[in-house]
Amino acid sequence: MRILVTGGAGFIGSAVVRQAIAAGHGVVNLDALTYAACLANVASVAASPAYAFVRADIRDRAALDAAFALHRPEAVLHLAAESHVDRSIDGPLAFVSTNVEGTAVLLEAARAWWQAAGRPPGFRFHHVSTDEVFGSLGASGRFTETTPYAPRSPYAASKAASDHLVRAWGETWGLPVIVTNCSNNYGPFQFPEKLVPVVILNALAGRPVPVYGTGANVRDWLYVEDHAAALLAALARGVPGRTYAIGGEAEAKNIDLVHAVCTILDDRRPAGAPHARLIRFVADRPGHDLRYAIDPARIRAELGWRPRVTLAEGLARTVDWYLANPGWLAGLATREGVGTRLGRPQ
Repeated sequence: MRILVTGGAGFIGSAVVRQAIAAGHGVVNLDALTYAACLANVASVAASPAYAFVRADIRDRAALDAAFALHRPEAVLHLAAESHVDRSIDGPLAFVSTNVEGTAVLLEAARAWWQAAGRPPGFRFHHVSTDEVFGSLGASGRFTETTPYAPRSPYAASKAASDHLVRAWGETWGLPVIVTNCSNNYGPFQFPEKLVPVVILNALAGRPVPVYGTGANVRDWLYVEDHAAALLAALARGVPGRTYAIGGEAEAKNIDLVHAVCTILDDRRPAGAPHARLIRFVADRPGHDLRYAIDPARIRAELGWRPRVTLAEGLARTVDWYLANPGWLAGLATREGVGTRLGRPQ
């Protein structure tokens, strides 16, 4: 099918673009190329006749209408978003603008195209969201598709709002929508403001590796290529109106994850060992959720998906990729936020 992927030059979006092209789909990559986007992420498929790039902001209705008219997509896979919790603490209104207003504008453009095309039954609008909309778990339990929303950061609240908008367009106009909520992603091409690449980048440079609080916060880690496969499965075989929770089934405390990355670096770059000596505990993030974990039973039962890459294997692949691609990192080195902490307590 022809898929319009928003945010396809970003971390998760580029993984989807690469997999979709490999699977024989046509892809229109619509991206505003903000700070975390990088066309190098999709360089391996840029020459494919099945690939097209449109530089546009999802808040620009005229640009969206033009893209739909020109490329006539059979599905929309919506990943474009402001996504870093720390940045949402420093500047929450940017998250409201992109994640809420932008999603609404995209929904209207998609609805107009779908209606003008005669409401083709195979059309899908797939909205990619996060488990952070559900808030914070205690020591036990896992999020499911029916967990009540309880967002605790501006980022999570903006994604919760966008989830509700997507479902409203489905209920009000019958737009065939699918929502997925995923756990924490990691892997190659991740912009170095998130935990795993910050650890790698700082440890290699001999700089302090910051860990919030005591590092006891728990996340369910999902390798990005596994997530991309889940998204394409949900887009192709998911039931309109359904939500699918996508988890890596790999819970780990932040401090344990950081130590695991340092151990891999000790093996790959022994001259800098032990890299764990660089760990520094810093003041915690405001409203820091204690634990996330997802029960992916529905997507496993209905779509036959489950994560294939273990956390140990995925971390090793990720470290090896960053070590093998210093040029990619160098191209981002001057961008604001690389390797540093944002969202400090006020």
